[in-house]
This record gives sequence, C-alpha cells and structure tokens, in this order.
Amino acid sequence: MKKHSKKIIRRSQRDYSLAFKLQVVQQVEKGELTYKKAQQHYGIQGRSTVLVWLRKHGNLDWTLPKQYSMDKDKELTPEQRIKQLETALKNEQDRNLIYTTMFDILQKEHGIPLPKKPLPKQSKGSKAKEK
Repeated sequence: MKKHSKKIIRRSQRDYSLAFKLQVVQQVEKGELTYKKAQQHYGIQGRSTVLVWLRKHGNLDWTLPKQYSMDKDKELTPEQRIKQLETALKNEQDRNLIYTTMFDILQKEHGIPLPKKPLPKQSKGSKAKEK
C-alpha cells in the first residue's frame, strides 16, 4: 500500500488578492482572530505578513509595537523604563510634527481653515472660598 502524505502548498506573495487581504484585516480588527491566529487559519507563511497588511490596509494604528513586556512579573530597570519612555516621547513628537505640518499645508495651500480648540474654563470649585 502506498501512503498519501499531505503536500504542503507554499504560497507566494502573488497569491493573495486585495479582497482576501482586506477580509483578513477586517477579521483581525473586529477581534475575531489575532493576527497570528489568522496566519495559522489561512496558512499564511510569513511571520509578519498579516501585520504588514494591518499597517497598510487597517483602520487601527498598527505602527507601534506593544509597549508592555510579555512577562508581567518582571519589572523594568529604571534605565529600561527611561529608554522606553524616551522612545514613546520621540514617536509622539514625530507624530505631532506630521500633524502640524499637515495642518499648515491644509491652511496655506488649500485654504481650509482649521478651528482651534478653546482652552478649558477654570473650575470655580478649586479657588478658596472667602467668607
């Protein structure tokens, strides 16, 4: 008797249609699957292929890695925490620069006025009451 073994089909990047990619992205963003579970479920070989699709086609922000450690009992050293905070600050500064530049372009080149948010009013409960 001859045994039939399952042949693993290797898929190339060209196999995935845009509709398929969008379907996978939608399932991950809805929370139906994690991106790793989607890889396993659909037989996607690349370790970061689905993550690349999420960054390219997704509605959520998939650009930054998660800021927490997998080992929750392990505390970060002060140096590690400082490095982590410096990285997060740099990312936010870069994002702020992009938004500021984008708003300037919208105002100057396209004539789109962007309203500024008014400053919040001081609450009167914080002042000491005089009798």
